[in-house]
This record gives sequence, C-alpha cells and structure tokens, in this order.
Amino acid sequence: MSGPAFLHQIEQNYHSLSKGHKKIADYILHEYDRAAFMTAAALGEAVGVSESTVVRFASENGWKGYPELQKYLQEMIRSRLTSIQRLQASDVKLGNEGNDKILESAMAADAEMIRRTLEQTSREAFRDVVEAINKAEHIYIQGTRSSAALANFLALYLNILHPGVVYVDAFSASQTYEQLLRINERDMCIAISFPRYSKRTLTALRFARDRGACAVAITDTFHSPIAALSQHVLIAACDAVSFVDSLVAPLSLINALLAACARSRGDKVYGTLQELEGIWAQYEVYTTMEELGIRNGESGD
Repeated sequence: MSGPAFLHQIEQNYHSLSKGHKKIADYILHEYDRAAFMTAAALGEAVGVSESTVVRFASENGWKGYPELQKYLQEMIRSRLTSIQRLQASDVKLGNEGNDKILESAMAADAEMIRRTLEQTSREAFRDVVEAINKAEHIYIQGTRSSAALANFLALYLNILHPGVVYVDAFSASQTYEQLLRINERDMCIAISFPRYSKRTLTALRFARDRGACAVAITDTFHSPIAALSQHVLIAACDAVSFVDSLVAPLSLINALLAACARSRGDKVYGTLQELEGIWAQYEVYTTMEELGIRNGESGD
C-alpha cells in the first residue's frame, strides 16, 4: 500500500473507526508531516490516546506494525515537504535538545544512515555499475541543486580514472540538452537525485535513455522517479536532519564506487596519477609546505 492510498483509505473508513482511532486518523490526515517522525508513544500523547491504541490503529489498517506505517508516511512526504515543513519536522525529532545535543544527534543520524546504506546496497548492483562504467565510452554525470555537489565530486575524481567523463553543468534546460546532445548507446548517464527530486534531472535522464545510453541512478529509494528510468540503481539513505537532507551516506557510497573503479583499472591509475602529480608540481596547482612557512615541524606563525 502506498502512502497516498493509505490516506485515502483512512478518509473512506473514517466513520467506522473507534473514537480513539478517529483521533489518530485526524492527526495523520492534517499533520502527517509531523506524525511521520513521531514514535507511537509521542503520537499517542499528542492526540490523547495510549501507545497501544496507536499500534492497534496501524495493524488494523493494513500495516504489520507502527514502524511500517511510519516508514511509508516518511517516504510519501519526503518529496513533498517544503523547507519550512522540514524544519518543523526536525523540531519534532530533536525536541528541546540544546546545540551540543543536536551535534550528537546529527552525527549519530549520519552514522546510522551509513550503516543502513551498507546493509541495503546490493553487492551485485554495485559490481554491475563498476563494470558498466568501465565499458562506457563517455560518462555523463548530472545532478542539480544539493545533488550537484555530489555529481561534481563524482565527476572530478572519475575523470582521473576514465577519459570520457562529462559533468553536465547547466543553469538552464537548453544547456542541459546541449551538453547531452551527442550521448548515444555506447555511453552512460549517471543521475543523482534526492528529495526534493529535481524535475530537470528526471527529464535529462529520460532524454539520455531515449538516446540509448545506459542509465544509472544514485538515489534514496526504488520509488524515486529516476529509479524507474534506470538499468542500474544504487540506494543511499538520505534523511533530513533539519531543513536540509544529509548527503553523508550518498557521498560515502560514491567514495566506495570511485575506490572500486580505481581498483578495477589497476596500473593505469598509477600511471595517470604519476603524470598528474608532475603537472600539478610544474604548474604549482597546490600550495607547498615551504610556501606556508612550515619547515621541520615548525608553524608559520
């Protein structure tokens, strides 16, 4: 059952619900963005019923338990929440915690998302993406808004490993399609999108698929709009800690992908890096320790 279907079911069956279940239904229908991040006990307290009543409400309305209901509500709203609603939802999760506690909560949440990503990532799907990258003639990498940072990072380092990487860096729809103009069946398009999902990323990936390119999605769920268009899907947990989504787990997944690609290319990588180090030194790309005034363990003060 999908989240929207569940809300429709509540509306349809509302009059047959018990008094306590009607209170829960009213809260979910009008405050589902908050309810999705509440424990059963917190939801029960908010509406004036017991925790066990909330659990029974979930099981009697088609769910295995309250956690499953909560998960579906979260998946339903994540692509719909405005930045204000995200901040409100985070206030519900964090409660009255001070800044020190928020620091601990945010980092603990990031660690948990990495753990979940590791558990959920299909090793076969991961290997298939590495193999597809190695076979592709050109690799077009795209992501907009917050996902642009992930796409840029992936393109920067994958360019060292693969001679045909194209970072789709476009500020308008026309620029996007101009950069994808020559994509074909020998190429790959890696699309990165997390809630709130970008329509431009979706339409650009569809364009690449229509041209015959292999499509890879890096996203948060198989229900993501770009997942349905892709031959290969890599899933990374990405929950909102505040009004922004955490990109720690997606970045960790991308790091693993780069490491696997580097390993699969063997000595070629060493040769490329050795050549780059020479270029970087010749053209003074990076600041040296001597320029910083740091010699023999001394600071530059």
